[in-house]
Amino acid sequence: MPESQIIPWSVGTWTHAPATQSADAADHLDVTAVESSDAWRHTAYGFVHDTEHALLAPLAVGEAMDVSFRAPWDGQFDQAGVFVRIDDEHWMKAGIEYADDHLGLGAVVTDIRSDWSVGHVDDWHESEITVRVSRWPDALIVRARAGDGEWRLVRVAPFDGDAPASAGPFLAAPTRSDFTVRFTRWERSAADTDLH
Repeated sequence: MPESQIIPWSVGTWTHAPATQSADAADHLDVTAVESSDAWRHTAYGFVHDTEHALLAPLAVGEAMDVSFRAPWDGQFDQAGVFVRIDDEHWMKAGIEYADDHLGLGAVVTDIRSDWSVGHVDDWHESEITVRVSRWPDALIVRARAGDGEWRLVRVAPFDGDAPASAGPFLAAPTRSDFTVRFTRWERSAADTDLH
């Protein structure tokens, strides 16, 4: 496969249509989430939310996807990053979530039930953020960085390598109606070969 390939915004298919979207084919995609959109299944909260906005294209074993974005992080549980999906009960979202006045970098891995891992990255608040997901035969490897900074390992998560999956940019706004994310890059490349 070529070293990297930009994926046009028009190639993806939305899991759930956003409130609005406006693409500059050569530059960026602005997307506004529907209020109360989210993705979560059962654990701790007892509910199932299956209303995220994820723009997906196929992701094969041996491939990686990078998504870069900026957002005005100020609404409780505002979130954006990369979504990887097999079906309604098997998926992962990884990226940024604003909660309790902190910017969190983390991932939710769902195998019928969801989990959540997160750490604060408040110094990333004004940055363009890139999340990279590499698909291995039995795992997803998630890395992220702010601007041109060092890549940070976010998660190593089990993931079925035999199942067809798709991935791409996502956003959700559980508590407000005007959360708009500017996605600046969507790229496919070869998966990372090293874990560390």
